[in-house]
Amino acid sequence: FLSVTEDLVRRRAEHNNCEIFSLEEISLHQQEIEKLEHLDKWCRDLKILYLQNNLIPKIENVGKLKKLEYLNAALNNIERIENLEGCEELKKLDLTANFIGELSSIESLKCNIHLKELFLVGNPCTEFEGYRQFVVATLHQLKYLDSKEIERSERIKALQNYPEVKWKIREQERAYLLKRAREKEEAQRRMQERKDEKQKQMDSKLGFDSPDSLQEKPNQAEGDGEQERCKTVENDDEDRKFWEEPTPYTPESRLETHKYIEEKRRAKDNIRESKKREKTAWTLVTAEGKVLNVNVPKLHFSLKDDEENNQIVLDLAVYRHLDTSLLDVDVQPTYVRVLVKGKPFQLVLSEEVKPDSSSAKRSQTTGHLVVTMPKAKEIILAKQKVSASIKHSDCNTQQKNTRRSGQIEKLEVDASKYSFPDVTKIIQEKERTGKGPIKLQPQKTTEVKK
Repeated sequence: FLSVTEDLVRRRAEHNNCEIFSLEEISLHQQEIEKLEHLDKWCRDLKILYLQNNLIPKIENVGKLKKLEYLNAALNNIERIENLEGCEELKKLDLTANFIGELSSIESLKCNIHLKELFLVGNPCTEFEGYRQFVVATLHQLKYLDSKEIERSERIKALQNYPEVKWKIREQERAYLLKRAREKEEAQRRMQERKDEKQKQMDSKLGFDSPDSLQEKPNQAEGDGEQERCKTVENDDEDRKFWEEPTPYTPESRLETHKYIEEKRRAKDNIRESKKREKTAWTLVTAEGKVLNVNVPKLHFSLKDDEENNQIVLDLAVYRHLDTSLLDVDVQPTYVRVLVKGKPFQLVLSEEVKPDSSSAKRSQTTGHLVVTMPKAKEIILAKQKVSASIKHSDCNTQQKNTRRSGQIEKLEVDASKYSFPDVTKIIQEKERTGKGPIKLQPQKTTEVKK
């Protein structure tokens, strides 16, 4: 069964910064809760508690909520009113559309002196003769019953006929409890029949899929298709039978319906998951060992050959707000692979790289993934470039290249061609005679004069 968990309560306490000890209001509606527990220990300050549309069969573990003012437990499987004596401040109680047939259980609410509103619409007890009179006479503190105000005259009249009404209610209660006992037996029998039927189906499926029967099938694909169609038809028939079969409206039938829907939902989820697994069988490397270019996440990217730093840079435009933990980068000597939320992006590289020296970072501005991969070969010099080009050219071009390479060497040696002009030679030596440190060089100055 599903119960109230701490994680569920914290998630529902977002308005209180996920703090549960000081929580005053919480909504746990439509959570498929089958057992009410822990709230009296975790949330002692609760004033408002919403539990509508669950599968709770019993009011329990709320007696220590001294400050509780409003409890909404509509649309559950509750059969009697109990365990609310400790809720001293309870002002409003909503038990709409439950299965309360034991109307005398409302006597336990006499202790709740502040109770002003009570809702019992949609319960079997409301069909009892004298239902309203009994409730009005039993609970003197009530101001409203099923949204209708209780007049003073109505209370006086109900109190006058109270012994007679009480006796009638007890008789109807006994009849209802006998009926409920039969319904429970019937529900157990139906549940057992359904289990036996499922077991038979499982046995027949196992027999159908046995190795001997598989060997007899000449065409496996056709057999699988036929089997799939048979399953669909069986499921449709099962659905039709389940929904068209008349059943009494009881806590057992409601629980059975819920479990049936849950089973169907899980079966659909399993089928979807299996289909997803089948789809995710992407071919990244062929049987011959050839690595393929793949872009399953359909992301924009750029691959830059950074010759200056002798490295290859991949810029992959992953989503800006994507968590980095959802990215898995794998650099190999000849290719790079990135898994984005399990979807592969793979790119074959033009040159071999060093995987150990590679790095992957997220851009702080764009959020892109930048993978830097140093090349395996060392930095290629200009001479090596020339020699490499010579190999692929004919004899004539070879001679030209040698000349060019010679000229280049001379140019590189002649530093004056590439260096800045010497500003010291702008001024003539004549003017500089007898000035500064040139006085210390009389030989040079005489040579200039001559």
